[in-house]
Amino acid sequence: MTRAPARRRAALAAAVTVLALGAAACSGATNTTGGGKALRAADLELTPTTAGATGHLGTVNWLLEDEPDSLDLDTQGSSAGRIVLTNVCERLYQLRPDMSARPFLARKVTRPDPTTLVLDLREDVTFHDGAKMTADDVLWSLKRHADPDMEQADEFENVKKMTKTGPHRITVTFKEPDALFTKALAGDAGIVYQRSEVQAAGKEFGTPGRGDACSGPYRLTRWKSGDSITIERAAHYWGTAPLTRKVVFRWAADSAFVNALTTGAADGGYAESPNTAAALAGRRGLHAYYGPSTASLALIPTERGGLKNPAIRRALSLTLDRTGIATAGYGGLVQPWATPVGSGAWGYQKPQFAAAQRKMAALAPDHPDARDLAAARKLVKEAGTPTAPIVIGTDASQGRTVIANAVRDALARIGLTGQIKTVPTAQFEEFYSSRAARSDIDLLVGDWYISKSDPMGFYDNGLSTSSNNWVGFHDPAYDTTVRTALRTLDDAERARLAVRAQRQFAEAAVWIPVAQVPSVLVLKNGLTGPPASQAYLYYPWAADLGAAPHHASGKD
Repeated sequence: MTRAPARRRAALAAAVTVLALGAAACSGATNTTGGGKALRAADLELTPTTAGATGHLGTVNWLLEDEPDSLDLDTQGSSAGRIVLTNVCERLYQLRPDMSARPFLARKVTRPDPTTLVLDLREDVTFHDGAKMTADDVLWSLKRHADPDMEQADEFENVKKMTKTGPHRITVTFKEPDALFTKALAGDAGIVYQRSEVQAAGKEFGTPGRGDACSGPYRLTRWKSGDSITIERAAHYWGTAPLTRKVVFRWAADSAFVNALTTGAADGGYAESPNTAAALAGRRGLHAYYGPSTASLALIPTERGGLKNPAIRRALSLTLDRTGIATAGYGGLVQPWATPVGSGAWGYQKPQFAAAQRKMAALAPDHPDARDLAAARKLVKEAGTPTAPIVIGTDASQGRTVIANAVRDALARIGLTGQIKTVPTAQFEEFYSSRAARSDIDLLVGDWYISKSDPMGFYDNGLSTSSNNWVGFHDPAYDTTVRTALRTLDDAERARLAVRAQRQFAEAAVWIPVAQVPSVLVLKNGLTGPPASQAYLYYPWAADLGAAPHHASGKD
């Protein structure tokens, strides 16, 4: 998937807790807050990695926030399944902890012309049964991902043809140049399966009791539905062997997640809820790490039209108390942010994107003293005050409730009336996918992330033809900028275009950005190694997990 609302746990990857916290915090030490002290996002220093492990471990107990519905990411791309399988299955490209993407199962990649991509494959890769990975396996896997019924089909819409052009070579031909396709290959669109194993399993592939069909550092050994999933170090892995022999996954959410880590029932986990992450900060015996991600909290105007006028949307953005939201709604673990995509998307040209983010701060002030009520009220007066209340759609979760109340307060400050509509979480999730479900709300309190480390993986949401452009934003100049960027293979030039699209999107307030949240990794003291960034959804994080140097025993 190119993009997804971050909280749709049942169907989509819920990476809401993995947001980059700012340009100034892209490197440095991790933050540990002790004794229940309040977190301040501005004080957190993000780091994509943790210290390298040196010691072997036997069994590590790991927490997920949900049990996967399936371990076939083509049919059910949930974050829970992804966290498990990224250690079992490998991709043609690999998303690195610093959020850059590089060739992986493809040893070399060339572009003989702008619409042709040649993948020269590694010849030393073996699947878990010892069979060699072949170009036929790779081609079959790509075609499976591209099937219209599969989760990754949208990544192949610009693909004209995929063919085997040598014993270890695949050639992809595009309808027009495609700058983001290789980044998709670092995600689920690039997973390589052993064809014979998937076909033998048929419709049962990815269900409890079935094995994997992959080549990664771990193999799937057990899935007891309702209880646990176990992966073990692959006996004859073609690459570097992991330090940890076995990882057992169990699942718990919210307070149960916190309790399991606090009591020692679990050794680690990626905390997907910002409130859960805040509750774990400073707990005795644990260490929390904060890393960059692409996710964001945003206000998404709907088709109903209460915020149809961009001037009204800009006025709301100028008035919103983002600092208050961060403190009251998310325990200080989110940071006010001027764009709807986190800095984990800066997988290239980081200084250019960081500078652009700083320049845009005036469009989304991060402190009450910076809010310009006079300018906001002038915008409303010139636009014409809406007579009907602006209906804010939310559920009863703490964070969304705080945001909804802050929106209502901001609207009142500029002479408008806000009305909150609270629905059950299951009904709220329907807002993302169903126009009918959101037909009586004007604004959705949403969270979103993109799977690619490139801002252009988000800004196509503002195209006049996009199904996610609910408010009906239409700007030919914006459409031209985005479409040109998506065809631009040169990173520096694409970054320049991305910054332009970002500015156009923000000035029209197509979405109103609120905040971003760090990726949070929590480990028992003595463990180290996995990435702290959003890369954990696509990178074999358990392969780096082990004992810290001063805890190393040398045995597993």
